[in-house]
Amino acid sequence: MSLLKRVSDLLRWQYKNPSFKLPWKLHSFPVFSGSSPLYHTISEPEPLTVVEEQELDKAHERIKSICIRCQESNVPLLIDAEDTILQPAIDYMAYWSAIMFNSDKSRPIVYNTIQAYLKDAGERLHLALRESEKMKVPIGFKLVRGAYMSSEVKLAASLGYKSPVHDTIQETHACYNECMGFLMEKASNGTGIAVILATHNTDSGKLGARKASELGIDKENGKIEFAQLYGMSDALSLGLKRAGFNVSKYMPYGPVETAVPYLIRRAYENRGMMSTGALDRQLMRMELKRRIMAR
Repeated sequence: MSLLKRVSDLLRWQYKNPSFKLPWKLHSFPVFSGSSPLYHTISEPEPLTVVEEQELDKAHERIKSICIRCQESNVPLLIDAEDTILQPAIDYMAYWSAIMFNSDKSRPIVYNTIQAYLKDAGERLHLALRESEKMKVPIGFKLVRGAYMSSEVKLAASLGYKSPVHDTIQETHACYNECMGFLMEKASNGTGIAVILATHNTDSGKLGARKASELGIDKENGKIEFAQLYGMSDALSLGLKRAGFNVSKYMPYGPVETAVPYLIRRAYENRGMMSTGALDRQLMRMELKRRIMAR
């Protein structure tokens, strides 16, 4: 995490000062737009130390080995998002990986994540996509709303800046749906664009399914998929699957001492974004009652 923060600080400073040199930087797509939050880095950061550059090289090699294995197995690699403190470094690494390994025009291997609750999400998406088209590099995006709303608002306020997060949930929904429509239209025109719509919002799920039908997108070619967290929005997942779409369930995996705190944090941060929890509970009660009465 500390290395990601250091790299993010240096990338932010270079964006503010284009003449600032980063000798370790590899070719990537844009990770900032004119409205991106830059308040995390208020003074020129120290260059990476020799040890830090070695650690960054190791990180590149680890990602390369994962991408190679994914290519061999024909399994997409979905790179998740973090908060805005760390996200520039993640975007940089994700887009570098895409340039290196997304050679198949039919479907990309590397997917980066766009968080629609951020005010700069649409601009950054368009900039990255424009660069990928210029370079003729296929690119995949996982579109989410976002999971760090409380901490993002608190950090910006503590530094005296406006929140990077949309002011209302309706604005976040609108941004998500606009990005979704834009990506689906791109995916439908035969380019190497693919999108995974990660949403627990029933309205967005229905809108995505309807849009795919209107655009005539083949449900089996992997250009459009849906995803939800394991154990959440199962009714939405089942409905989309029955409609013929590929649906993934995201399941955290790891040691208990790290996985449980992670899940607690995700649940806490997602509490303002949940829209289907009540429906899921209602459907579970109905199913439980049905099974009891059937005995």
